[in-house]
Amino acid sequence: VGMTAELSKYTDLHIFAQAFPDRFFQMGMAEQLLMGAAGGMAKEGFIPFATTYAAFATRRAYDFIHQVIAEEHLNVKICAALPGLTTGYGPSHQATEDLAIMRGIPGMVIVDPCDALEIEQAVPAIADHNGPVYMRLLRGKVPLVLDKYDYQFELGKAKLLEDGNDVLIISSGLMTMRALEAVEKLRADNISVAVLHVPTIKPLDEKAIIEQASKPGRLVMTAENHTSVGGLGEAVAALLMRKGVRCELDTVG
Repeated sequence: VGMTAELSKYTDLHIFAQAFPDRFFQMGMAEQLLMGAAGGMAKEGFIPFATTYAAFATRRAYDFIHQVIAEEHLNVKICAALPGLTTGYGPSHQATEDLAIMRGIPGMVIVDPCDALEIEQAVPAIADHNGPVYMRLLRGKVPLVLDKYDYQFELGKAKLLEDGNDVLIISSGLMTMRALEAVEKLRADNISVAVLHVPTIKPLDEKAIIEQASKPGRLVMTAENHTSVGGLGEAVAALLMRKGVRCELDTVG
């Protein structure tokens, strides 16, 4: 079922509502109610996809997500539009800390897709996963980037999109688009850049990250559409420190 808090048009759920009106539920401008009702739907055996803006889902409705959905490990999929700095509406709508908030919730899977192809592939993947998922969306007409890499999304898996010897960029979401642009620009200066795309923030693909970060002689960077506090960068840094991987690491957020 599809559910929203008065934002079907702005999360593209209106398309689902037109196709399946009997499976669409409009909860009004009440994000706590949205999450509570989604939890109830899940307890009745449905797979609810609850959509709203990321700032409203993580900041306004946090307690309901924690107590109603996560505490009972309910099968709710939270799809959050306008993550990070993707809107000019100001701090009330800019969710620059949503990953940090959701990472702390036990059992919560977190997905940060790069483009339209990955979102299309991720939706059935998270539907098949039994448990709560927080997935970021992208804004407006979302471009295709990953199609030329013969890309296939796998929950919990990172993908090496470009290989290089000088720099490794570990990125997620729309920052993977920017990382791939950087590859082309730096190639002109004879700088060889690898890009490891990490669409699943939690759980991390520890094996892939350690394998790539352990290669000698490379500067390792993380890039995310999120504050550098509590997101992908800190998750990668903690992993590398915990596993004793020695590398020069910088974070961009």
